[in-house]
Amino acid sequence: MGNIRLTKLREEMRRRGIDIYIVPSSDFHESEYVGEYFRAREFLTGFTGSAGTAVVTRDKAGLWTDGRYFIQAAAQLAGSGFDLFRMGEENVPEISDFLKEELPAGGVLGFDGRVVNGAQAEKFREIAGERQGSLSVAEDLLDPIWKDRPPIACPPVWILAGEYSGESAVSKLGRIREKMEEEKADYHMIASLCDIAWILNLRADDIEHVPVFLSFLLISKESAILFVQPDAVGDETAAYLGACGVEVDAYRNVYSAAARLPERASILLNRKYVNYRLISALPESVNVIDREDPSERMKAVKNATELQNTRRAHVKDGVAMTKFMYWLKTNVGKIPMDEYTVGCYLDNLRAQQEHFLDLSFENICACGPNAAMMHYAATRDKKSEIRPEGMLLVDSGGHYLEGTTDITRTFILGPVTAEMKLHFTTVVRCNLALANLRFLYGCGGISMDVVCRKPLWELGLDYKCGTGHGVGHILNVHEGPNGFRYKIVPERRDSGVLEEGMITTDEPGVYLEGKYGIRIENELICVKDEKNEYGQFMRFEPITYCPIDLDGIVPELMNEKEKDWLNAYHAMVREKVSPYLTDEERAWMEVYTREIV
Repeated sequence: MGNIRLTKLREEMRRRGIDIYIVPSSDFHESEYVGEYFRAREFLTGFTGSAGTAVVTRDKAGLWTDGRYFIQAAAQLAGSGFDLFRMGEENVPEISDFLKEELPAGGVLGFDGRVVNGAQAEKFREIAGERQGSLSVAEDLLDPIWKDRPPIACPPVWILAGEYSGESAVSKLGRIREKMEEEKADYHMIASLCDIAWILNLRADDIEHVPVFLSFLLISKESAILFVQPDAVGDETAAYLGACGVEVDAYRNVYSAAARLPERASILLNRKYVNYRLISALPESVNVIDREDPSERMKAVKNATELQNTRRAHVKDGVAMTKFMYWLKTNVGKIPMDEYTVGCYLDNLRAQQEHFLDLSFENICACGPNAAMMHYAATRDKKSEIRPEGMLLVDSGGHYLEGTTDITRTFILGPVTAEMKLHFTTVVRCNLALANLRFLYGCGGISMDVVCRKPLWELGLDYKCGTGHGVGHILNVHEGPNGFRYKIVPERRDSGVLEEGMITTDEPGVYLEGKYGIRIENELICVKDEKNEYGQFMRFEPITYCPIDLDGIVPELMNEKEKDWLNAYHAMVREKVSPYLTDEERAWMEVYTREIV
């Protein structure tokens, strides 16, 4: 029968004379995760991963995605009419190369200009120009096809109190205006939802597990306008914004407001976040200063209040995770278990913690071959039984009023092979090597990733993703500009210098298709160490408090320093978590955090 949606899209393309149509995974703000209304690429292709771009010609269709999703995408695209293009793999063309090859002379390249950022759209415009072609960006061609499209979300916006944010919105706006002055900018347009929420100390639930709200923020030297859905702003929030010197206008009015900016004004914006339609609305005489949003680095460096609160959030999260580990290890094989119900059990443990708000992402609870898919998600109807054998990988996290968490543990459920234990122990060694690294200030994650991967590389193994990412404060669990990655991937925007107060995950792994997956993930705060004639040294403070399953460890494969690191980590976990456990759980924990020799 084929993909009816793909057929209908091609009909819409023919009506408008469009030769190639691009459907990205983004919303109007280049968000990593998007609300249901914006999941057009998923609607068209059937691929549910968070990252991917669909490209449709008159007779070809492709889906480009990264290594996190190769296994999942191959399965979900079967029979869809879309070919899978594995990004970064040998002999796989980039989207730009594919467009250059497929766009006919004088052809039309189309996309919804609101869901493609200005920087990317400019590259598309250049490709069309090389073929003496043009762009068509005024319409969303999926809209007439998607008859039961969900509405745009509009939950209420709420205020994050100062005891949790640590800095007022007025102060943050003042710091941003100082940066505007340095750049000689009259205005600053912000499209990044996480940045807007951070600046204004506001949160909402427009995107599942990402507490933000659809909005644009236009800041001038004396005023600020928040373009937001009016129904989302109640009286209390409106009064709060007024006290902060922020005017409220309708979400859709941002385009007309951009068109009314004074002639020859200067506007600071980030083309990688501001959509093409909005940039195109600016008067031609306006001078665009294309820089990263000043708030990106500001929010990545957590203040003292945010850091202290985040440590408290991790204690709560560690209690939930440790209770889960105890329950899992003592009950597997004794009661019925499957990936979905076990994941729900963990979700409920988190929800019992004080000030719990939401999961920070949909948990990944995967056993056997499913764990080899980095972003596998079990459902009520599609899950595997958990038996007392092999391993279970659980990647999960939560949002609390105090902060956001992200943790992965791989649990030994029963008999495992020598190969599994070798890989498990090696992943732990990788994690410990990075967590205990000392380095000179000025390094980015690209300087450190090799230290983490080295034990795996020595075995001829690797993993097709970064080693770690920054973590937002009650925002997106993935935050730049900090991260750990051995090579620069421009679209990931995670190669920044590591600053004191940044929080970054440390999550090496092994993923063997058709066999199993292993990951161990902790969060690290970047802190200052000694300063001497060579400069300022830095180190990391681990803030994830949950045992690493010693049933998977082969001590003989570790050197003395690595054993000391693991023992010190487990001593810290006991200190942080044991006061909140029952007597039975505490006795069990003593065994699972014992010193290894």
